Amino acid sequence: MANHLSLSPAVARRLTLTRQRLAGPQSTPNAAGIMDVLADIRCLQLDPTSAVARSHLLTLWSRLGTYDTAELDSLLWEERRLFEYWAHAASIVLTEDYELHQRRMRDYLGGDSAHAVKAREWISANGPLRRHILGRLRRGGPLFARELESEGLAPVSWVSSGWTGGRNVSRMLDFLWARGQIMVAGRAGGQKRWDLSSRCLPEWTPRERLSQREVVRRTAQLSLRALGVGTARNIQQHFTRWRYPGLPAVLTALEREGLIVQAEIRDGRETWPGPWYIHRDDVALMERLRAGDWQPRTSLLSPFDNLLCDRDRTELLFGFRFRIEIYVPQAKRQHGYYVLPIVHGDQLIGRIDPKMDRHTGRLNIHAVHAEPGTALTRKTGRAVADAIERLGAFLGATEIEYGARVPDGWKQSLH
Repeated sequence: MANHLSLSPAVARRLTLTRQRLAGPQSTPNAAGIMDVLADIRCLQLDPTSAVARSHLLTLWSRLGTYDTAELDSLLWEERRLFEYWAHAASIVLTEDYELHQRRMRDYLGGDSAHAVKAREWISANGPLRRHILGRLRRGGPLFARELESEGLAPVSWVSSGWTGGRNVSRMLDFLWARGQIMVAGRAGGQKRWDLSSRCLPEWTPRERLSQREVVRRTAQLSLRALGVGTARNIQQHFTRWRYPGLPAVLTALEREGLIVQAEIRDGRETWPGPWYIHRDDVALMERLRAGDWQPRTSLLSPFDNLLCDRDRTELLFGFRFRIEIYVPQAKRQHGYYVLPIVHGDQLIGRIDPKMDRHTGRLNIHAVHAEPGTALTRKTGRAVADAIERLGAFLGATEIEYGARVPDGWKQSLH
């Protein structure tokens, strides 16, 4: 194997999309397929917004097509092969990765940052509330947060300028969850049911207390494989975001052992700043892609999709600037409230502004935006329309209605 690899931006994009399961062979849309996708992308970000569907459901749909969401529920709440914890954000993660996440549980609120000190002092001052929650869960869990409310057990109220101010039970639950003492045991109507972790985790859960270096060694490889190709900063931003202490030394060791390979991305005469890395197990895939052997698809992405979570990288690789406008006043939005980017081949060619009306069964497409330079051909428009129709089928829509803002060249297909 060459010590250094060279690839074009197009091959870098194709490698990224294939490793993100947005190109290449598509897994069967069942429980095994869900686990197959998670084995590669490693986490599904959670977000409560349901203008179209919950983000984690969309992220799987983008890769699998229409699937039964009950299969995901079974993996989470019955088989316990997945659980909710913090990856690059609140996410669904693999139970087989528990010992990797356990390091954060052990270290959480350590150190002398202002937040850590404040939280430790608050938890200590509210010992009665902490003991009440753990006792109630021990005796009667799983329980909703509202079932754990108790007056007078939090002598020091949580102070925050945000939405968490005064929400003492919720804050204590969050801290106990981050420390690994409790877990989300189920959900009903989006509301979490909490229980002791000891009752949620299956017997086979790996629980070895790994050293920090070993955790970084493993998570860096998982992050890089999910990326396809990436820099040290890309790795830091992905999977267990910013939890890679000593990463430069770890990457040097992994390269010395032949587990990762340095690469350069060359765009004509220009070499992109690096170094970039590819995992040893993906070099053969990269070579096939470089030879033109790849299987592109057209799909729509959740605004919280794993491909988009590192916005700088997305902009560099795809020339696609993406910002979430949920909290932007309507009059100031450029593209829409809950916009889904369109991936087509090895490009992000546009975005749609959809809203699912569950009362009428109508999927409203308020606008379709094409990126500058995108081919506004009938063929491309048909590929976008097919992706929207597949989304409608997944959502159970009986009708799709388009607004007036549609690129002229796609209007015949989008109707």
